Amino acid sequence: MRQSFAIFALLLSLPLLALCQVQKDSVRTEFIRTVILSKGDSELQPPVLALGSRERLQLSFDELSDESHSFRYRITHCDAQWEPDGLEPFQYIDGFEEGTIYDFESSFTTLMPYMHYSQRLPAEYTTFLISGNYLLTVTPDDNPDSVVFTKRFWVTEQAIDATVEVGRASEGLMQNQEVKVTLEWNKDRSPRSGVVLQPQYIKVFLQQNGRLDNLRLLPFASYSGGSALCYQWKPENIFPGGNTFRYFDISNLRATMYNIQRVETFGGEIFAILRPEEDRSHRNYSPTESLNGGMKVNARDRNNPTLESEYVWVNFRLPRETPFLDGNVYIVGQLTDWLLNDDSRMEWNAEYKAYTKRLELKQGYYAYQLLFLPHGEKEATTATIEGDHYGTPNTYTAYIYYRAPNDIYDRLIMIRKATN
Repeated sequence: MRQSFAIFALLLSLPLLALCQVQKDSVRTEFIRTVILSKGDSELQPPVLALGSRERLQLSFDELSDESHSFRYRITHCDAQWEPDGLEPFQYIDGFEEGTIYDFESSFTTLMPYMHYSQRLPAEYTTFLISGNYLLTVTPDDNPDSVVFTKRFWVTEQAIDATVEVGRASEGLMQNQEVKVTLEWNKDRSPRSGVVLQPQYIKVFLQQNGRLDNLRLLPFASYSGGSALCYQWKPENIFPGGNTFRYFDISNLRATMYNIQRVETFGGEIFAILRPEEDRSHRNYSPTESLNGGMKVNARDRNNPTLESEYVWVNFRLPRETPFLDGNVYIVGQLTDWLLNDDSRMEWNAEYKAYTKRLELKQGYYAYQLLFLPHGEKEATTATIEGDHYGTPNTYTAYIYYRAPNDIYDRLIMIRKATN
């Protein structure tokens, strides 16, 4: 059993994020698990709110402990590059930008005890005044300078019309996908919003699935029909297609589900050994359905998956005779917050002649990819292990920001998605 005093000792030692740091979803203590921020009650809905609506977000997370602790949240406005922009709370929120998380419940019938916390955001009688990127930071209630985790969310105006089209790329016909983004003036919304469709005022960021390493800032290409802005025909619009996401199901620990080789219990903990991964870079493409890197908590034989799901050590193994000398292998998806870091990096094991990794995950369904990051590079590649195919069903999200000369922040005037 994990001791409560050890948990809080670690929490109190964590430094506050530097103000100049680009913000990402990040869990900063090993005792916090399954942090989910979604719209409404569906964990599969992205945390995107419409400005002026009554929509709310649902935050939930687990603390691996048999005792509850007090946590506090605060909300900060960021610019288009996810750096805090220095706005005062009264400039972006009407009401409370911070508060204490009061709702928590204890797990039951689980080998590993944990406390489950939840919070609706924004708080009652609180509304957002402006659109843009927002960062949610959770800290211990008695030490607001220590960060437990951060989660990003978006408030959008939907002030213009936009289309996102995905097709086969003009270069690398069999491997790549090309994305075209078109922005158009909306006669009902644009005049009231004060938006002027001029490329010098607009930034378009394009994201493939949930990946952060290949997020692109699209250059303006041309006008269409006299006023529409087109972002196309540039190298930044071309993405490797990758492959369908791998996935496994640990929602039932009494029987081996999809991609599970066996389940074992040892020393009061549960271990799930996945079937060995395979190098798919030279295999024929076979389309399958998945969550494109998403996850869903579930326990098939329990009435309340939120509180009765077990925590399981999931063992990954990628057989390979020799290690890569020019880079590292990462497990990428919502299960690792889409980050390329120590928590997601697989390690070469000479005894097994394989790359291995162990992640502690809550019962449910998980989709992921194995990406290769060459030394010195920031963008990982799918070609090395997954293979690239133009027909892979990827979801692309365009984030459109607007900032006129006299504006003091980046407005988020539209979010638009498309899946090929």
